[in-house]
Amino acid sequence: MTCPVPKDQQPLNEYVELKEAFFYRWAKLARSQYLRILLFMWLGFTVIFSPVAMSIESPSRHLWQFICVASIGGTVGLILPVLLLLSGWSHVKQRLDSAKIFYEESGWYDGQTWEKPESDLVKDRLLVTYEIKPVLNRLQKTLLGIIGFLALGFGALNIL
Repeated sequence: MTCPVPKDQQPLNEYVELKEAFFYRWAKLARSQYLRILLFMWLGFTVIFSPVAMSIESPSRHLWQFICVASIGGTVGLILPVLLLLSGWSHVKQRLDSAKIFYEESGWYDGQTWEKPESDLVKDRLLVTYEIKPVLNRLQKTLLGIIGFLALGFGALNIL
């Protein structure tokens, strides 16, 4: 049985494309590299948010409050790329995990559904279990950590 789904819409090809994409492959890096990228992104967002923080708290008068506000801005900025990573990986997981695949032959108006053979479904679900779920777990933990750091920043701001 041949697969009628166009090559670029086949879930396995979508997975390969996602894991090789510059942005999305960050989620599969070694832990130290992954954390380093998050740290640099957070620092970048913090620097970008610094002018806004300066308008809220004067660094010359209230240095610690300024640092807290800039850190909160950097943390809020970091949530967005992590959510984008989570969204992309979740989409591919859903496509691989599903027994039926929706695809478009030539445009938005002619969508079709194809049911995967059982052997393909088993292979795809193994891929989800061993390759994608660990990435999603990492991203979910990252998001929880970011939210915790955000709460810590607001708590520190209220104490100071």
